[in-house]
Amino acid sequence: MKALLLPMSETRLTFKEMCAKFDVTPRTLRYYEYIELLEPERDGRARFYHAREIARMELIMRGRRFGFSLEDIRQWLDLYNTDHQNQAQMTAWIELADAQLQELQSRNRQIEEAIAELQELRDRVHADLTAN
Repeated sequence: MKALLLPMSETRLTFKEMCAKFDVTPRTLRYYEYIELLEPERDGRARFYHAREIARMELIMRGRRFGFSLEDIRQWLDLYNTDHQNQAQMTAWIELADAQLQELQSRNRQIEEAIAELQELRDRVHADLTAN
């Protein structure tokens, strides 16, 4: 895809360009609009995404990578949506992030245990195979 040479304040992506940039399906992008995580500019049936929506999509993708639910991501986006970030809102988000960090660390331990167990089993079978 050809790079846009406009300043960030003038960057404008089409629906198709937005899907390609973030490697999401049209259905996913439409769903994010439907649940009001994104609000593109509309010109007839065409949709255009400016710097704000691109930044929000980057946060959505980061949140998904971290394993947050879309509702959790909505709360995260709300922090960036206000000029004066509410201390209670930020504290609640920190608690949410702490819980997600614990979940990811737990999953990581489970994956490490599974890898070790599989490696041990593989090595045993390989040893039996080469011993014969």
